[in-house]
Amino acid sequence: MVAQASLRERKKARTRASLREHALRLFREQGYQATTVEQIAAAADVSPSTFFRYFPTKEDVVLQDDMDTRLLEAFARQPADLTPIAAVRAAVREAWASFSETEWEQIKEGGKLSLEVQEIRSRSMDEFSRIINVIADGLASRTGRPAGDMRVRAFAGAVMGVMMSAFLPQGPDTQVSAEAMADWMGPSSVERVDAALALLEEGLPL
Repeated sequence: MVAQASLRERKKARTRASLREHALRLFREQGYQATTVEQIAAAADVSPSTFFRYFPTKEDVVLQDDMDTRLLEAFARQPADLTPIAAVRAAVREAWASFSETEWEQIKEGGKLSLEVQEIRSRSMDEFSRIINVIADGLASRTGRPAGDMRVRAFAGAVMGVMMSAFLPQGPDTQVSAEAMADWMGPSSVERVDAALALLEEGLPL
């Protein structure tokens, strides 16, 4: 039964990755607005209803890049004697290192789309809220506090905020070049994210 469950999970991961890969390719070839969910599903050889089992909206296929999933899994593996913020810092390095060069290219491409396409930018707020809930769930499991505890949610929000401040490019959002995006959202961003988390660990001194 465990083997069967593992096989199902691997199949689901492959389908999810295929949908995201084909979606980004179609967006690149014919534009975001001109690409439909039906076209993405057909390219991945699944039905539109299957697409929506993995991604609630077309915007989510851009925004949900599995970074939060890998980060949470890495966070759960950190030694119990680490403080929560130290565990987050270690998990960030582990999660960042798990992405292949191709996956980083997809992350950067998705980031660029999220800055250029208004529908994706609008949906980003829902995605930020979802990720804060994910982080809060991980913290709750580690600390034994309820996920709805104000301390847990405030900590999760602070982690999300400092990570985004380091991960996203500086300057006017709509004027970020592809080159700047590649520099800021590539694997080297781990150093900036870690430095931002270190400041949070120190109490954000100014």
